[in-house]
Amino acid sequence: MSSTTFAVAGATGRLGRHVVDVLTERGHQVVPMSRATGVDVITGEGLAEALTGAGAIIDVASWHASDQEAATEFFRTSARNLQEAGREAGVARIAMASIIGVDKATAGFLAAKKVHEEVLLSGPIPVRILRAAQFHEFVGQLLDWQQGDVAYIPALPTQLVACRTVAEELVDLATAPAAPAAPGTPIPEIAGPRRETMAEAARLLGARRGVEVVGVDGSGMPDAEIAAAGGFLPGPHAKLAGPTFQDWLDTQP
Repeated sequence: MSSTTFAVAGATGRLGRHVVDVLTERGHQVVPMSRATGVDVITGEGLAEALTGAGAIIDVASWHASDQEAATEFFRTSARNLQEAGREAGVARIAMASIIGVDKATAGFLAAKKVHEEVLLSGPIPVRILRAAQFHEFVGQLLDWQQGDVAYIPALPTQLVACRTVAEELVDLATAPAAPAAPGTPIPEIAGPRRETMAEAARLLGARRGVEVVGVDGSGMPDAEIAAAGGFLPGPHAKLAGPTFQDWLDTQP
């Protein structure tokens, strides 16, 4: 795999930056694909040129908001474009980052990611999927959305994971030798080492920011009942790795 060139969709995003770093550190050739580098996975602008000579695609492009309809359209279009342009360029495989529990999702962003998986898997290029828990960085996003001295955060169970840890596991998956999966083999999952609630993690960050965090039951959120029952927690086959949220927070400026 050392001679393979990896085209990274979403290379300048929260996860994509880490994926590019890990690939580069391991000596792989990287073609970063994002609007900032002149490649648009939705319009297709620059895509054919970026994929010329690429052996594999790592798809970590994401939609910036939680609206299900807009996110679904983004993922459906990007998946089709990557498959079509990848096939024409002779790409051998696609590895994508998804979210733990998408197979159970019925609404919201997770339901959009479910469509992302389905459309990508329906294309001609073989696809490898890694489902990850919510990122540590997501906690700050939740606080940012509320923009006040008090934040109401769902006390729903989670097993937060560091972006860097997800990137390392995704690159491992993308570079592993091709081997047919046995029937019934679960999709690989990566999560952090500690189970907690989103509100508990948010309190740790809120204390730094001077924001009071109040835990709420999450009613009104998409699939809150599934989440409360642990439906979006890692399965028994998941790899648990990386720093806890507290340890990660201690390293942040």
